[in-house]
Amino acid sequence: MAIRRAKQKAQVIEKLSQVAPAGETFVACVHLETGPSPWLNAIFDEIPVVGLVVALTRKFYFVTLTNSSVVINSANRFTNRPGDIIAAFPIAEFPVSQVKRATVWSRMYVRFPNDAKPRRLNIHRYWRGEFDQLLAALPQAAAEPVQV
Repeated sequence: MAIRRAKQKAQVIEKLSQVAPAGETFVACVHLETGPSPWLNAIFDEIPVVGLVVALTRKFYFVTLTNSSVVINSANRFTNRPGDIIAAFPIAEFPVSQVKRATVWSRMYVRFPNDAKPRRLNIHRYWRGEFDQLLAALPQAAAEPVQV
């Protein structure tokens, strides 16, 4: 099980390299999770069974920025190993909105293929450097300022 960010990124790059076109370079890789704000976990955990239900309904993803596209692939809930590719978008067409870069948990909404509405994706501060690289490459992702 990969715990360190460098190992997780290496596993994602290894997985994506199998299907990437020749000459594709990997710029940044960010680990994300779906669901309500992770700050609410403290409240959910106090209510019997609700905390477990919320934890089990969360999904985990990696968003990888390459020199020409943004690729989303699943992440295993327990081992964080990268899974199947969910979607790939040209950089200019990445369907991101409502980006909020916060102190600990940032968020953005991404519209996945075949979804009626965008999904909320939460990004922990641990991935801040890569998240900033991703945002810098996306002209359509103007981040709201941090509220202190």
